[in-house]
Amino acid sequence: MKAFIKTYGCQMNKYDSEIIAGILKENGFKLTEKTNDADIILVNTCSVREHAEKRMLGYLTVISNLKKENPDLIIGVVGCAALRLNKKILKKIPGVNFVLGPDKYKLLPGLLTDLSCFDETCYTVNNKEKYEDIIPVRNNGISEWVAIMRGCNNFCSYCVVPYVRGRERSRSVKSIITEIKELVAQGIKEVTLLGQNVNSYNDGSFDFPDLLRRVSEIDGLKRIRFATSHPKDLSTKLLEVIKERKNICNHIHLPVQSGSGKILKKMNRKYTPEEYISLVEKAKSMIEGISITTDIITGFPGETEEDHQATMELIRKLEFDSSFVFRYSPREGTKAFHYKDDVPENVKIRRLEEINSLQQSISEKINKKLIGKTCEVLIEGTSRRSKKEMKGKLDSGKGVVIKENDKKVKAGDIIKVRIFDANSKTLFGKINGRKNVDI
Repeated sequence: MKAFIKTYGCQMNKYDSEIIAGILKENGFKLTEKTNDADIILVNTCSVREHAEKRMLGYLTVISNLKKENPDLIIGVVGCAALRLNKKILKKIPGVNFVLGPDKYKLLPGLLTDLSCFDETCYTVNNKEKYEDIIPVRNNGISEWVAIMRGCNNFCSYCVVPYVRGRERSRSVKSIITEIKELVAQGIKEVTLLGQNVNSYNDGSFDFPDLLRRVSEIDGLKRIRFATSHPKDLSTKLLEVIKERKNICNHIHLPVQSGSGKILKKMNRKYTPEEYISLVEKAKSMIEGISITTDIITGFPGETEEDHQATMELIRKLEFDSSFVFRYSPREGTKAFHYKDDVPENVKIRRLEEINSLQQSISEKINKKLIGKTCEVLIEGTSRRSKKEMKGKLDSGKGVVIKENDKKVKAGDIIKVRIFDANSKTLFGKINGRKNVDI
């Protein structure tokens, strides 16, 4: 039987799709990239953002029509949305055969062989599953995600993750190192250690800085990233490891969510704006040139214009390299779902636009400071815009377009590039030492 996997949402969902593909492959199923060629269609969807769920429901409506031509087609919904919306999906989309939560992927082979096995236990949380024994199916690029833990204990009032992915549980250092060594042997140059809150990783013997140091000692691994960090768990020990180890990227993604103490408390974020500011300033003082990026939610219940301005002021003070800004949307099952969603949609949009405009000006200012400097760029391949250009990124995560395509340079190489122009999103450069480049 051939399976097609469609993925929506976050990086963890994309990694889970690789886990699912590994389970299917191990049990004799084949994978296909065409829905018309599939005996099985699995839709893996994130529940953190409302947009991903809406896209998933729309897609399910479309593919359920395929059953008219192929009544034997099996359609399954897996992941966070399957656990959160289980009965709603089954009722709304009659063509769906089953839903399967993110801790129950190992049930897939048996379920696909005998659909009568499907029951409510397929979408419950299993706080022990880590998938340490599964080999994910990769895309054979130069960069890969490696999940080091699952679940979350933070219970931020707006977030469904603890309810759909369960409590924190960390993989063993041994299993993580083994997976990364196998990736390096396959030609991977960069890994991103992935978790809902990587800073709280602990397998009983090693904490996150210990793990990061061990990973940095793997021969052939050129760059190491990690996401996502929670401010309350970002330690001095972690900053010291980043500073010390050359192949750990000078970049921390550190969601602040709001610059208002009142809103942070309602969000249950467990830190104040002052504590967050102090932490970022400490990171910048310890690690020269470190890039700090963040997430911000605007229009959270009870957010006043004063709260919004507090967020704007925090952005001005800390000057993030970039920000991902989202309008608040209620998620059923969370504590904030019971708050009155009292910020009008047009106000949410206006505040989001103001934050994005401010961030764009800051990002452009920061990026233009790199003009004239020579930077190390990890080459990712040919630019999408032109075959005459290459693309890559700095260890800060900033994207670089190189205005030439040297056939001697291949994906995975780290080369020195001189930056000659920049905007808020992209740097432009030429291979260091070359003068006659058509720009």
